[in-house]
Amino acid sequence: MVLERLGSSISVALKKVFKAAVVDEATVKELVRDIQRALLQADVSVQLVLDISKRIEDRALKEELPPGISRKEHVVKVVYEEITRFLGEKPVPLKIEPGKRRIIMLVGIQGSGKTTASAKIARYLQKRGLKPALICADTFRPGAFEQLSQLASSINVPVYGDPESKDAIRVAQRGLKEFHNRDIIIIDTSGRHKEEKGLIKEMKQLETAIKPNEVMLVIDGTIGQQAATQSRAFHGVTPIGSIIVAKLDGSARGGGALSAVAAIGAPIKFISTGEKIGDIEAFVPSRFVGRLLGMGDLQSLIEKVREAEIKIPEKKAKRILSGKFTLTDMYEQFEAMKSMGPFKRLLKMLPGMSYNIPDEMVDVAQSRLERWRVIIQSMTPKERENPKILSSSRIRRVARGSGTSDKEVKELVQQYNMMRRMMKQLRRKKIPFLTGTKIPKGYR
Repeated sequence: MVLERLGSSISVALKKVFKAAVVDEATVKELVRDIQRALLQADVSVQLVLDISKRIEDRALKEELPPGISRKEHVVKVVYEEITRFLGEKPVPLKIEPGKRRIIMLVGIQGSGKTTASAKIARYLQKRGLKPALICADTFRPGAFEQLSQLASSINVPVYGDPESKDAIRVAQRGLKEFHNRDIIIIDTSGRHKEEKGLIKEMKQLETAIKPNEVMLVIDGTIGQQAATQSRAFHGVTPIGSIIVAKLDGSARGGGALSAVAAIGAPIKFISTGEKIGDIEAFVPSRFVGRLLGMGDLQSLIEKVREAEIKIPEKKAKRILSGKFTLTDMYEQFEAMKSMGPFKRLLKMLPGMSYNIPDEMVDVAQSRLERWRVIIQSMTPKERENPKILSSSRIRRVARGSGTSDKEVKELVQQYNMMRRMMKQLRRKKIPFLTGTKIPKGYR
């Protein structure tokens, strides 16, 4: 993930502090230099790097230690708080008022990912019980309406556009009239550059004509420090209410895009974390920095579980806990995990896991889970319900049908037997996660 190298570098720098016998001025100054180097390599602007590092150094050396906190713990706390502060201390949710339609207008340079971002936001809102609609006001790029229509169709969200028209304002106004009964309207506009005066003028005219509740700037997470220049140019024409950072799933540096917040003072509202239409999340600075520094994010993990609807009916949960756990049940859980996204991203949400597990091990684990899914698919219903009947000849047949080896089929059965024993051991314990009840307070 973008910024992974930044998080890893800062995490290594903090580990040096924990290993130091004494945290003195020299230790803090070395930490600050490491953080400066990491931020600059991530393409964060020089001035912002200097501001952040100065605040970290001043607070780490001059602040009085809170009761019960060691100097080492205090330094980690300061780094966490200052990086969070530069990203925006509090999340800024979309303002949705019952009975009132809300209009969001997306702007950005061509190729920034506006069209995909439009559909992703619609999907995000749809999952939360709202009725979004999409309008394609991009009358400049060929195929823009077709792309948005295809994305909208995949999530069953209505879309309006007119590929024959070159009048973006008229298209947007007709779309708003068409969707008078929808909760939230997302308008995708033509990509433009600060030097393209005609398109910049059109953007201002469109904003004046439709009076959106919010103008959201889509920033490409790969463009580096150009993001600050671009955001200032857009903000100078149409006041930007919020930012969505797209393409945060690549390997490019993303500090420049995040520093756009400091450039115009608009908060990041969403981040796009993958290629799939569901790979979007509300930006919560404290959680993002927690993941960045390897502290994990249990709250986001819990929300992922809720979105994927990984629930087991109470009757089935009791059956499983009584030891009647079948390969069919196991397969269902593999499918649920798959819908939550890449295995590595889920691991990153666990405290202490972000940078401790080598990529090779994660890849092996994900590959094994995928093979197990295929193996279970190759079994008959009777074999899935009662793996004890898997004789040598049956195992050979399943291995051939799944394109795996006899050994891999046997490994799956061994893993199944281990999970079954574990379920029996948990029988006496209460597990709300398995029964579809509310998540306990400590996990929220």
